Amino acid sequence: MQSLKVLIVDDSLLSIRTLSGLLGDMGHVVIQTAASGTLALEAYRDVRPDLVTMDITMPDMDGITATQNILREFPAAKVIMVTSHGQEAQVMKAVKAGAKGYVLKPIKREKLRDVISHIFK
Repeated sequence: MQSLKVLIVDDSLLSIRTLSGLLGDMGHVVIQTAASGTLALEAYRDVRPDLVTMDITMPDMDGITATQNILREFPAAKVIMVTSHGQEAQVMKAVKAGAKGYVLKPIKREKLRDVISHIFK
């Protein structure tokens, strides 16, 4: 698989570090991070990533709304939701809003790789 430019959107520094490490090990490049949905839309406009990993629960704008806003402006955007167990109903809302897949925390390398491969096959 080609190297992807990735925008990580999460308000948890630990999640950002974990995702950055996993994505880097897979040969992808994290080109920007954002800690809120509002910052995610601004970052997307600035860096036009190949892939966005999006947390659901964040301050000021949740990940579902941020995903809808990104897709409204950039219909070809590829967004993967990254969320905690117990938020499966929220994940389904996100998929209906246009997210291409999801990964549950704690993030497993194989699951992340499989979701990315499925989106970019």
